[in-house]
Parts: sequence; structure tokens; C-alpha cells
Amino acid sequence: MATEIRIERVLSATIDRVYDAWTRADLLMRWYCPNPQLELKVQADVRVGGEYVVEMGPHVVRGNYLVVEPPYRLVFSWAWDGSSDEPTRVQVDLSEVADGTLMVLNHTGFANAEDTANHQLGWDPQVDRLTALLLAP
Repeated sequence: MATEIRIERVLSATIDRVYDAWTRADLLMRWYCPNPQLELKVQADVRVGGEYVVEMGPHVVRGNYLVVEPPYRLVFSWAWDGSSDEPTRVQVDLSEVADGTLMVLNHTGFANAEDTANHQLGWDPQVDRLTALLLAP
């Protein structure tokens, strides 16, 4: 019964471009929602203790940045508005590799396997959208 998500992907972009895609609100607005049909609004105060808010149509997730180490690591809490669940934790580690940047995303702290699976269904298309954004000129 898995209660964490791990996604590894080699992205065809420099580490700085990938880090920017995770930290600049204008870029996050282009990929940070699994459903491109939903209106997306992003606020991101990327500093330790800074808050982010992502509105995906009626769905709102928010949290605080816990670790900010450009361009290698970003760690933040994750909590859905209207949920009584404890916040989960997202860690994004980036490293340079021959073909671009290796991104390792770990989302941990889920209460049960069903919640983990639901979030996996969200992350998979989001990472695909990130990949497409980074391939665009």
C-alpha cells in the first residue's frame, strides 16, 4: 500500500530552465495543473517560509516553501483547501545529466493508498505538461 509518489524524468532543458519552471509564477501557470481546461492562477513567494497558492478552477492547493536551494532543490508543504488531512510534502531534486536535467519528484506523507493514487493521477499529466513546456522554443 504505497503512500508516496516518486517520479524520475530526464528533461531536455538546462537545470536553470527546469528550476525556473518550478519557481516562476508565469511559467507555473503554463503547466502546473493536470487539466488544461481549468483556469489556473499561481502565486509563489519562493523563499524559505514563503507561501504559494495554486488555484486550479475550484481546487486550491497551498503551502510553504521549506527548502529553497537554487537550482538543485525545492521542498514545500502541500495542503488542499477544505481538507482536514495533514499537509503532505513535495521535494524536487534537480541534477545535470548528459541529456539535460534529471528531475526527481517525491511527494510523501499521504494518509492512505487511495489519496496517493489520486495525486499520482494529477502529477503524471502535470509532468507531461512540464516536459512539453521545456521542449517549446
